[in-house]
Amino acid sequence: MHDRSVTTQNLDAEDSKLVILARGARARVSAVEGAAVRDSDGRTYTGASVSLPSLSVTALQLAVASAVAAGATRLEAAAVVTEASTLDAVGRAAVRDLAAEAPIYVAAPDGTVLGTVRT
Repeated sequence: MHDRSVTTQNLDAEDSKLVILARGARARVSAVEGAAVRDSDGRTYTGASVSLPSLSVTALQLAVASAVAAGATRLEAAAVVTEASTLDAVGRAAVRDLAAEAPIYVAAPDGTVLGTVRT
């Protein structure tokens, strides 16, 4: 990842759970990316990247949309499991719409946390 705001760190249990959920979302449908977000009430939502001829949604966008559809107004944290070397801007923007300071953990498909993106 090529972002000056990326750091590596150990995650607490709740943030580790986000990585596990994101891995599951990705694996369930063999998607390019999986994501999970946690709202301010502790509820979690997942999503996987979708690429159809008429629709393209990143995993983070879908996870955020699921949270909003369930009534969430604020996010505490997010995680993305991906093979990409950078975090997509549109997914990052979706998280920022509900949380200016929430960490976005970026992990490899094996669950290894590569870094944390913050604004």
